[in-house]
Amino acid sequence: MAVRIGELLLKEKRITPQQLQEALTHQRQHGGKLGFNLIKLGYVRDEEITALLSKQYGVPSIALGQFAVDPSVLKLVPAETAQKYQIVPLARAGATLTIAMTDPTNVFAMDDIKFMTGYNVEPVVASESAVIAAIEQYYGARLSGPPAPASALEVASRALDEMPLAPTGDSDVQLLEEYEEISVETLARQGEEAPVIKLVNVILMSAIQKGASDIHIEPYEKDLRIRFRVDGVLYAVMQPPMKFRDAIISRVKIMSKLDIAEKRLPQDGRIKIRFQDQGQAKDIDFRVSVLPTLFGEKIVMRLLDRDKLMLDMTKLGFEPESLERYEAAIARPWGMVLVTGPTGSGKTNTLYSSISKLNTAETNIMTAEDPVEFNLSGVNQVQVRENIGLNFAAALRSFLRQDPNIILVGEVRDFETAEIAVKAALTGHLVLSTLHTNDAPSTVNRLMNMGIEPFLVASSLNLVCAQRLVRRVCAHCQEPHPIPAQALVQAGFSQEDAKTVVPVAGRGCDKCNQTGYRGRVGLYEVMEITDELRELILIGASAQELRRKAVEEGMLTLRSSGLRKVKDGVTSIDEVLRETVK
Repeated sequence: MAVRIGELLLKEKRITPQQLQEALTHQRQHGGKLGFNLIKLGYVRDEEITALLSKQYGVPSIALGQFAVDPSVLKLVPAETAQKYQIVPLARAGATLTIAMTDPTNVFAMDDIKFMTGYNVEPVVASESAVIAAIEQYYGARLSGPPAPASALEVASRALDEMPLAPTGDSDVQLLEEYEEISVETLARQGEEAPVIKLVNVILMSAIQKGASDIHIEPYEKDLRIRFRVDGVLYAVMQPPMKFRDAIISRVKIMSKLDIAEKRLPQDGRIKIRFQDQGQAKDIDFRVSVLPTLFGEKIVMRLLDRDKLMLDMTKLGFEPESLERYEAAIARPWGMVLVTGPTGSGKTNTLYSSISKLNTAETNIMTAEDPVEFNLSGVNQVQVRENIGLNFAAALRSFLRQDPNIILVGEVRDFETAEIAVKAALTGHLVLSTLHTNDAPSTVNRLMNMGIEPFLVASSLNLVCAQRLVRRVCAHCQEPHPIPAQALVQAGFSQEDAKTVVPVAGRGCDKCNQTGYRGRVGLYEVMEITDELRELILIGASAQELRRKAVEEGMLTLRSSGLRKVKDGVTSIDEVLRETVK
């Protein structure tokens, strides 16, 4: 740009070659643009350079000193951006924002401002000294200190506060009443608008950077909320204007290859994105669930990051004695191993870790999952499709004709699936599956409530593992957090331990986003089905009786597992009390 200005001024005979050389020397010594140095040396006037640029690029020029800028327009562009690109927003007309620039060829500046504001950008040329003076005049107070770094979401949220959706036809997109019809073409057009595409990309990338496990996009009557689940806890991150509700939802549905016209029925899909992470290409999947609610469709996206899948069983959080029992159970040639717990308690990770340990060239492993979350090399994975009749029971029946050694069933949901799984376990196959129960002993009663005979449960079941996830105390800011001995005793510690145990808590730092926690660890209750427990199951013993006997035989309960981790400084007492019962 600098050389071009010099060439233009020489061509117009506004300066001599000697003056150009002197200006270039002055520029090397003092910095700044060539035009600014030429003005400073008195060889040309502001207006001459402005008029020349206007003529060269066909862009109107403006005398900024004689122009009054509307304060509401100034709010569209942050002070830091105006200073960075040397621009001043002047006026807004419809979907067009006029900005004064020193360099009308700076397409990066125009693209950035277009994304930030959502308006089409129309540049006019102003002299550098006039732009600097205008920035100082209008933004001076805001530039008095160093600007605080804004996250991508903060920038997007701030820009969206004033950002209109680019026009679609004769009028902007209107807010719809409940179940009001809208054309597929309009929905598709909304989802493909550049500002919306960039906003959704920012949301996805920000969730990855923050280590979120889920993204929630939730429409309410008067606002639209976006939340991230980080380490099991939901945090509100931004509230885009309601006029973007349909556009954001349409964009996510387009990316998930879902029917954008279907707004009354739930839909499930998947997004796969590739991005650069520290110079290397990385793939991440998002499992998308769309659910119609009273004020629009709620979207939940589960992040499936293969790199975060912990396949090393020693790092999941098992206590040594519990891990020994679990590994012995999955090493048996037949029988059933069940992993139980609520949604999001890490059951899938535990099962995948188990399969990874058993996955050798000599074994035939078959899985039926809904959905298949991660692709495992050397494992035959089947996606369950209820709508065409391929449910867990149907998949299991087919598996038995495929000469399997190990079968993984995503979930035992009904009597039919449970019956086939039990029969498979009794006929020489190792069966791994999950069940939704609160603890290990109640799993036995749950199977019998489904209709499985006690003698079948007793003879097929090898082990039940109940689990929960608790947040780890941040290693960078953890500090002792003494608690009265009586409170520790009430939590479950013995009188002796209560005198010596000093729990830790996180103070909050940049590494953990001021939460005091970073990452999660599992709590495990591993109940091995011994001969004594089998006898109790055969006579129909209650869950309490099974628990009592299992504890006598050395089973660590979920609460005991949590207290051990408190004692070791891994998690806090609050986390254990939140996830377990005494």
